[in-house]
Amino acid sequence: MYGLLLRSMTLEKNIASTRKRKFFRGAKIAVLLYAAVGISVFYLQDRFFFHPTSLPPEASFTFSQPHKEVNIAVDANTNYSLVQFTTTEDSAKGVVLYFHGNTENVNHYANVTNSFTKQGYEVWMIDYPGFGKSTGELTEAAMYQQGLELYKMSRSRFSPSQIIIYGRSMGSGVAAQLASIRDCKRLILETPYYSLPSVAARYFWMYPVDQMIKYKLPTNEFLVNVTAPVTIFHGTEDEVIPYTNASKLKQVLKAQDEFITIDGGSHNNLNSYPQLQSRIQRILDPAFTSATSL
Repeated sequence: MYGLLLRSMTLEKNIASTRKRKFFRGAKIAVLLYAAVGISVFYLQDRFFFHPTSLPPEASFTFSQPHKEVNIAVDANTNYSLVQFTTTEDSAKGVVLYFHGNTENVNHYANVTNSFTKQGYEVWMIDYPGFGKSTGELTEAAMYQQGLELYKMSRSRFSPSQIIIYGRSMGSGVAAQLASIRDCKRLILETPYYSLPSVAARYFWMYPVDQMIKYKLPTNEFLVNVTAPVTIFHGTEDEVIPYTNASKLKQVLKAQDEFITIDGGSHNNLNSYPQLQSRIQRILDPAFTSATSL
């Protein structure tokens, strides 16, 4: 009887020991996996945020809209590629400085320019470093510098009351930063984000993303210093930047600003909604904008 009890106690002890080893083995694997994913997020964040398609310098753009290409040589290793979509009217009423999203290059976004050029506005669309024909190192500072260079170029032909700054998705932070330091007629943001770390937190909520993500692009902070009227468009079914993320920007908008919700709109189809198109048309129409120009 005593031997049976002893064997039973030994068996229970072995089972407990096995469970303990399995627990610590599982915990070790979980910690290693957590660390591996975190390291990957930190070192591969450029690939997470940016999906560029580069083009050789000799590549030709084949847009159906009238346009011309301009190269901005910064230094021996850095060249910014700018496409200026022109209007068919005798003289332009103004210019839209368009900062596109994180995908491909100008080719991917050129279809939206007709909404502006048919209203008499030119559209100047620049590629970020590594996108299209633009070269150089892609950094947050470089994106801001691009915006400033583009604005300075536009001022040689247009007054601030003729300049609209437009940011789509990734370009929202760049556009908001520029509008926070330079005067313009209006800032328009399409599918914007509160900040890049806040977007990353949606996917990597278990990590201290504020410390890990080197790209901040804090749209919320920039909007506080924008004196021009602001118009924001965001869809309720945005699968990339949640509506709840963008709607937090309402907290920093001025009384004259507007946040336009497009029911059912997703991340890549807002331009097809009459609600966006009609509002853009009203903004560009002289009878409307004369009352809101700076």
